[in-house]
Amino acid sequence: MAVVGAGRLGRFHAQKLATHEQVNLLAVVDPVSECRNRVAAECNTRAVADHHQLLGKLDAAVIAAPTQLHHKLALDFLNRGIHLLVEKPLCGTLAESDELVDAARRSGAILQVGHVERFNPAFSAAASQIENPKYIEAVRTSGFTFRSTDIGVVLDLMIHDLDLVLSMVRSRVRRVDALGLSVLGGHEDVANARLEFECGCVATLSASRVSYQQVRRMHVWSGRAFAGIDFAARTTTLVRPSETLLRRQLDVDVLSSEQVEYYKQHLAEEHLPQERLQFEAVDALALELQDFVESIRTPRQPRVTGTAARDATAAAEQILARIHTHAWDAAADGPAGPLAVPRRHVIPAPHFAIAPAQVPVVRKEAG
Repeated sequence: MAVVGAGRLGRFHAQKLATHEQVNLLAVVDPVSECRNRVAAECNTRAVADHHQLLGKLDAAVIAAPTQLHHKLALDFLNRGIHLLVEKPLCGTLAESDELVDAARRSGAILQVGHVERFNPAFSAAASQIENPKYIEAVRTSGFTFRSTDIGVVLDLMIHDLDLVLSMVRSRVRRVDALGLSVLGGHEDVANARLEFECGCVATLSASRVSYQQVRRMHVWSGRAFAGIDFAARTTTLVRPSETLLRRQLDVDVLSSEQVEYYKQHLAEEHLPQERLQFEAVDALALELQDFVESIRTPRQPRVTGTAARDATAAAEQILARIHTHAWDAAADGPAGPLAVPRRHVIPAPHFAIAPAQVPVVRKEAG
């Protein structure tokens, strides 16, 4: 195997693969010599500037490069049948993600994506207890890390919760509403989205990467249970209502004064019993890499497939489209989008992104 990208996450991947009993870490790839040399020295492997030097020598690779490079890099590997673990998000657009999924299918290569929260034991415990969720709330915030500045908070942080929600709901998205704000750059740093699914489930997701606190929390309601997940603390709180409540047989409006006083003290223990599960710390990245290795050697599909990551990217793209058209007042030309710039009167076409100096000038003779 090789690791492409010697930044923070690439370094973590390389360190774990260097000590993996079933893996020979052939090289660390990065165009920046200082980065690749440092990580390669730490992991006792080769430092390579260009991944093309390795294409005929690998069974598998991890891509931990900036998101905007995922598509081009991954195609080079997948088209040669090399198994890939691509850090999240799979790509910056749905079209690029579709191309990678198709390339993996054609070549028979495993395509896994690094949605590492799937390996959090608190989420696994909740997901096993919740069937057919009907309402989901997720909040994910952090301070600004000065990483992943080529994408906004939707593809940086919210994508984690999009993947988790889609893994539980398993229904098509019917409607999306969203808004976002840019604080430090050209992308949204704060975002809120509301997703309605064809099955009737509703999910509200909030993400910020300019927060004073780090929060990774999700609440899930189904017809028969509630699960509260704290991803950072690795705790899961489960509430299973009594059959009396599920059958709507407790009418609080007809209780006597004595019953009211009684249930003030005993309602939770009798009808809303709570179970709190605490899990020991796990190395989720190591578990993810082990899942990748096993999916290649077995062979089998990994826990987070390229198709699953493609679906998360599709939802993110819908959210970003809503964010960029969200109007901040009633004026026809009022501010809109994360940068709160005046709304356009002309629908932008693809060539609008080309600078005037880049547009070829064609002159025709009169007549």
